[in-house]
Amino acid sequence: MGAACIAAGWTWALLLVAFFVSSTMLSRFREAAKHARVGDVVEKGGNRDAWQVISNGGVFASLAVVSLFSDSALVQAAATGALATSTADTWATEIGTLSHSMPKGILSRRVVEPGTSGGVTGIGVIASLAGAAFIALLAFFLGWPLVSVCAAVVGGFSGSVTDSILGGSLQSKRWCEKCQRGTERAIHPCGMKSIHAGGIRWLNNDLVNLVSSAGGAAVGLLCVL
Repeated sequence: MGAACIAAGWTWALLLVAFFVSSTMLSRFREAAKHARVGDVVEKGGNRDAWQVISNGGVFASLAVVSLFSDSALVQAAATGALATSTADTWATEIGTLSHSMPKGILSRRVVEPGTSGGVTGIGVIASLAGAAFIALLAFFLGWPLVSVCAAVVGGFSGSVTDSILGGSLQSKRWCEKCQRGTERAIHPCGMKSIHAGGIRWLNNDLVNLVSSAGGAAVGLLCVL
């Protein structure tokens, strides 16, 4: 993905680097406290694997390749919408996890355990907006078209909301019978194999992130049309 963005131009590469560096820094911030709160719920920890990288940056990198053949404001607006979605969602997760208030399901409005997909907090929503604005400001200072700056804010935040809605409704949910707790892990930290307890069995968090990123790109396109 880095090679694709470098080929598209240094501004593409800087946007991608800014996303991954900021996300990594936030994932390291109070890492022990976050692990204590959500370590037995979330499927993966702070270290990004290949699927996480693809799901968060794949749409942006694909559009970087498209830009080699069609360097238009449409492509750039879709790209900032996609990357801002991943940034907004990541910032919301990393900062919202530390909220003193319990998260509520975005659809049910009932209190859920920290780390539960689809759970939102006030500080998480603010962090989501900040993440989208971060990409928008960077695109502005890098000289991208103003429409792509708007696409980052609108597409990024709406994509993040889409992520929460999909996470709270269709994403696969699992249950540890031994601990009587919900989880995303196939093997709970207690050692017990969890069972499928709702949602679409194959729709994990990585796929939700990928779909949401594509949705953010689509909303970014609408800002141009």
